[in-house]
Amino acid sequence: MRPILIALATALALTACQTGGTEGGSKVYRISAAKASKVQYRMLDSINELRQASGAGPVKLDSKLNAAASTHARDMSVQNRPWHFGSDGSSPIDRSNRAGFRGMFIGETISETFEDELQTLSAWMDKEDTRRIILDPRATSMGFSWHQERNGKLWWVLEMGRAGTLVPSS
Repeated sequence: MRPILIALATALALTACQTGGTEGGSKVYRISAAKASKVQYRMLDSINELRQASGAGPVKLDSKLNAAASTHARDMSVQNRPWHFGSDGSSPIDRSNRAGFRGMFIGETISETFEDELQTLSAWMDKEDTRRIILDPRATSMGFSWHQERNGKLWWVLEMGRAGTLVPSS
């Protein structure tokens, strides 16, 4: 666990955050259009460092899992609650299937916060259930997205899966 925490601390120290405004007395992390494309890659790099430290192989961004994550981040904002079910009753597996992901779905982590993506990753790593999803050695694919409200609140969604076509059971 110590190498994982060291890798996360290093990633946090090397990441420059963009802030603006305040919410509840603390700075609000704002994702500008110019910085948006870098957020996914910072998260991907940080997750792969943590996975390497734990002995798991790297994951790659998957456009279909990204789409499922994006859909759910917006939907959680509309529902104004962080939970794994969509306003239409969909599960994480339903959303990944709708987005066209044909591999094995491993898990979803979510967050409602004013914190940046690496602070959110740190919080996920502090919890056994979300850490298990992030470090699952079967994972080869990752989807990551967010929705930011005008007040700065962020809805983060991370999807983990294993690429490939599943053979239907008979």
